Amino acid sequence: MASLDAYSSYSSSVFISGLRSLPNQLQTWNLFYLKCPSSRRYPSSPSPFSTLTSSLHVPAALAAAPSPARLRPRADSIDLDNDPISLLHLRIRRYHTSRDSSSRPAMDSKEADKYIQLVKEQQQRGLQKLKGERQSKSNSDAGGFSYKVDPYTLCPGDYVVHRKVGIGKFVAIKFDIPSPSSPPIEYVFIEYADGMAKLPLHQASRLLYRYNLPNETKRPRALSKLSDPGAWEKRKTKGKVAIQRMVVDLMELYLHRLKQRRPPYPKNAAVAEFEAHFPYEPTPDQKLAFRDVERDLTERQTPMDRLICGDVGFGKTEVALRAIFCVISAGKQAMVLAPTIVLAKQHYDVISERFSKYPDVKVGLLSRFQTRAEKETYLEMIKHGDLDIIVGTHSLLGSRVVYNKLGLLVVDEEQRFGVKQKERIASFKTSVDVLTLSATPIPRTLYLALTGFRDASLISTPPPERVPIKTHLSPYNKEKVALAVKNELDRGGQVFYVLPRIKGLEEVKDFLEHSFPDVEIAIAHGKQYSKQLEDTMEKFALGEIKILICTNIVESGLDIQNANTIIIQDVQQFGLAQLYQLRGRVGRADKEAHAYLFYPDKSFLTDQALERLQAMEECRELGQGFQIAERDMGIRGFGTIFGEQQTGDVGNVGIDLFFEMLFESLSRVEEHCVVSVPYNSVEIDLNVNPHLSSEYINYLENPIKIIGEAEKAAEKDIWSLVQFTENLRRQYGKEPHTMEILLKKLYVRRMAADMGIMRIYASGKMVGMKTNMSRRVFKLMTDSLSSNVHGNSLVIEGDIIKVSFATAWLAELLLELPSEQLLNWVFQCLSELHACLPNLIKY
Repeated sequence: MASLDAYSSYSSSVFISGLRSLPNQLQTWNLFYLKCPSSRRYPSSPSPFSTLTSSLHVPAALAAAPSPARLRPRADSIDLDNDPISLLHLRIRRYHTSRDSSSRPAMDSKEADKYIQLVKEQQQRGLQKLKGERQSKSNSDAGGFSYKVDPYTLCPGDYVVHRKVGIGKFVAIKFDIPSPSSPPIEYVFIEYADGMAKLPLHQASRLLYRYNLPNETKRPRALSKLSDPGAWEKRKTKGKVAIQRMVVDLMELYLHRLKQRRPPYPKNAAVAEFEAHFPYEPTPDQKLAFRDVERDLTERQTPMDRLICGDVGFGKTEVALRAIFCVISAGKQAMVLAPTIVLAKQHYDVISERFSKYPDVKVGLLSRFQTRAEKETYLEMIKHGDLDIIVGTHSLLGSRVVYNKLGLLVVDEEQRFGVKQKERIASFKTSVDVLTLSATPIPRTLYLALTGFRDASLISTPPPERVPIKTHLSPYNKEKVALAVKNELDRGGQVFYVLPRIKGLEEVKDFLEHSFPDVEIAIAHGKQYSKQLEDTMEKFALGEIKILICTNIVESGLDIQNANTIIIQDVQQFGLAQLYQLRGRVGRADKEAHAYLFYPDKSFLTDQALERLQAMEECRELGQGFQIAERDMGIRGFGTIFGEQQTGDVGNVGIDLFFEMLFESLSRVEEHCVVSVPYNSVEIDLNVNPHLSSEYINYLENPIKIIGEAEKAAEKDIWSLVQFTENLRRQYGKEPHTMEILLKKLYVRRMAADMGIMRIYASGKMVGMKTNMSRRVFKLMTDSLSSNVHGNSLVIEGDIIKVSFATAWLAELLLELPSEQLLNWVFQCLSELHACLPNLIKY
């Protein structure tokens, strides 16, 4: 046995010394497993074991004998930095825990093709509906949607992105004469890191984009260099990879939703009677929204997930009421979820009034205004199906609320809910119909609607009697505040006075009481006792209170026809969507309304705050909530998608080019699909046949069962194989070298099956992998590799992936290696390629 160890040590040292003569680059590639195994080798007389994989040999006598007494567990620690299997586990576990991939298995190719076509049609409908106006104004040569910038709208110093050159700074548009005999031509002059470039105007309009970032800073990290186009291509490639990953995440989420089924709701003749009770004439956009929701509920078999985007007072609630009537008529329950008690109470009042002619319909409000006994009664009624419509705040999402037969969830102002509540709302979407109402949808919701992954209806037509709200923006001045309040009181109206924090409300009240001693003034905020807050709101609604000093608790819900002036102090501390919502509290009637936005001093404002104020000034017309949300997305980004921050990815190319690349990727989504093959059909012709030592076989409790479980786990999926290996290591410690080779062979076969590789072989002077992968998919995978080690050495020719001609010396070297170390190279190569699978649709 000592001589075997000596031979093993000698052979390894010879192999290592031989490597020193190779180029230094190869030595840094970490292609080979060079360390001698920590366990000792023991002689044995191996013979094939019929029930195990053909590549494994164990002594037959040992397999037949009963297991000896357990040895003391090995104490070998696993060096994560040098153990390739552990590194693979870390990557797979990170992906598996970041999203429940087990709940979204690979699809049948015919089924996926059908759904992908549905997604593409949905995307086109979404773009046409939501971006129709902008699309009609886009470049005529594009023939469709475009984010390209009109050079005439640029100001000197604006950052721009040239699709082929990179990020530069706009200088000017000037006439220049290219040659003495030519007429003057308009050129766009752009400054880059190493010089100035001029671009003919007609060319610039096709290739230039405005550079925006989803955060406060608008400056790029650096300008691109005209002399180094390769650096820009690398940045653009990173952007493409990030986009593809987002597209796949969205696609799989949408496909998962499309696979859910529920029977369509029956068309009910009583709906016409319910609609007749609506006291107003619906606007054209409202009628379209009514039809969209009716089709979702009565003609589709998949749960509805629709966004109704419309300004405050434009009739979103009526759309929800008709959906509720359709659902409860079929014997299901409906839940109406609001972010604040104020808004929940208003919804309860409106719903109770609309359904007052239907005594069999029971409506309930669950809020902190109720006593414990009242809450318990309502919870029991919900559980037993005695309540048809349940209205409330986030408490409706709690574990104590058990629904009997929930059919519809209506979410008002989704952007006001926290992360946990949003996750809970998302969990409903696979089983119930969801209708989301918003005047300024959060950027993530807007993003999904823009790309067509979420149905959306836009209500932008104001009611006939509505007039635009006059917006006044200025530094804070007490005289201006007093004059604004006086003007409203003189015409018999009421005033909202909003501050960002509770601290400061009393100070403002003292000032106003001193200025208007005979006027009823009150304070409202979320920390008040329930009864006190309810009384204050009711008195303001009845007109008994003339000035309401409050926080943004009134952002949603209060519909006071007589309140037509709102004063917002310290506007820089509010978000753009908040400001838009607050401004919408006034102007609900046919009177001209005023919104006064006061800031301390522009010198104290950030660029982002200034941009928000500019957006509020520009979006003064009615029905511009969607445009506000779009501006918000430009200012602060479209948020976190599926738990992964996208800001860095957008920063590579800017928001506008990022979105255009996104739409291009969506239009070719079917080209980025990988078709897996059955595990058992994968052939590995590398002549690797590991032999387990008799010591390790004695050490295992039931070697035949363990190896059989390994094969079953590998056949199921890679996550099952990871769990098997980790359980094995927990029970028996780090496996010896021969068991590691066996596991690597299982991993290679599993990863190959996932990527559509049917055969891995060594032939002549070539290491090849036969695959069904397309060139485009292969290019995307190699572009996505975290290192260039394998990406630069692999090419695809026809249906064979092989070592490229430029690195043919590597192929020759690989074929001279022992077969086990060739397997190590294949394992690491496939591990890197397999890490790119999240960027592809899996069939």
